[in-house]
Amino acid sequence: MNLDKYLLFTPGPVNVAENLRIAISKEDICHRETDFDTLLGSIEEKLLSLFQIERRNRYRAVVITGSGTAANEAMLSSVVGKGHILILSNGEFGERLHKISQMHNRQTHLIEVPWGQPFNLQMIEAFLSTHKVAVIAMVHHETSSGMLNPLNQIGALAKAHGALFVVDGVSSVGAEHVDMEGCNIAFCSSSTSKAIGSYPGLSFVIGRKTQFEKLKHHQAKTTYLNLATFYAFLTSHSQTPNTPAVPLFFALEQALTNILAEGVAIRLAKIRSRAQELRLGMRKLNLEFLIDEKDMCSVLTTVRVPASVDVADLRRRLRESAIIIYEGKGCFKGKVFQVGNIGEISDLDIQFFLQTLRKVLLASQMNRAALVVPIRKNKLALKVIAHHNQNLQPVVS
Repeated sequence: MNLDKYLLFTPGPVNVAENLRIAISKEDICHRETDFDTLLGSIEEKLLSLFQIERRNRYRAVVITGSGTAANEAMLSSVVGKGHILILSNGEFGERLHKISQMHNRQTHLIEVPWGQPFNLQMIEAFLSTHKVAVIAMVHHETSSGMLNPLNQIGALAKAHGALFVVDGVSSVGAEHVDMEGCNIAFCSSSTSKAIGSYPGLSFVIGRKTQFEKLKHHQAKTTYLNLATFYAFLTSHSQTPNTPAVPLFFALEQALTNILAEGVAIRLAKIRSRAQELRLGMRKLNLEFLIDEKDMCSVLTTVRVPASVDVADLRRRLRESAIIIYEGKGCFKGKVFQVGNIGEISDLDIQFFLQTLRKVLLASQMNRAALVVPIRKNKLALKVIAHHNQNLQPVVS
């Protein structure tokens, strides 16, 4: 545990490995020379290994200088053509997919359920039975709630109805297994700054070669984010169409090297273990989670804020101990906080977080009690505080 830096208990960005700090400072190279061609080829090969794709010759991966939203916009503006696209949304990032698609595709449809609620598969089946849909798009890990949406079931529905399945894997790739072949996924996006454990600023799209080839027949709707152009430069020059953030490519290659050296399965298991350790520790503090654990991604945990706690004050107090967490957004603002468990976080860091969280929750409850009844005038309040100090375990209301 290093208190000289912030511990990022967030779903991204994350604390990076020390060898990435060295990698990002490598020598200057030109993106139009063979040095970069080799670097990009190495990254693509490692991305295919990360996805554990058996028939690699059927898939390619393009890397984009831009956040995960850039990769999603590249997909949604490039793969639809003149057909209809169905967006499935149960959170903030599903809503973002819908907004992006509406900008580029006139025939955009939406099936929406409340944030943090699972999709109704019968409802989706009924819609597909009465509408001709060319593309279905969905967020895998909906970070706004921590919900892990079902790839298998939606992929099967897409296949049954002749639709391409496009997945926003920005917050899941590197922490959850994404079965491109088994789940009938045509294209999947992701970002470097989350479970992959690198710096922000790069994203990528991995997809079937046959589907990449078809993109050239679609009218371009964007310039910078045209997937057909990225694919053409990849296949003909082993380069990117625009000037890339070369230092971030060096860092990404190192991050992927770290994962593959550890072993993909071992890496995924370690992230799940961290999540379980955090959840067990927070349950012992009588904290409640927003959604059922069986529906959670292994990247983060969304925790209901106790009635006795102000979430802004909680975040401030944790920050004073060099711990950074997320606050809820949208309909969850002020009601939840989120704890991530990816990046360079050790078991010691997790124990420090849980101990600090316990102290902060206790302090928040003590402050609330002091506001309600002046402690110096209330012997019962003094007994309650003494009980808390003895047990060091908040009683959450």
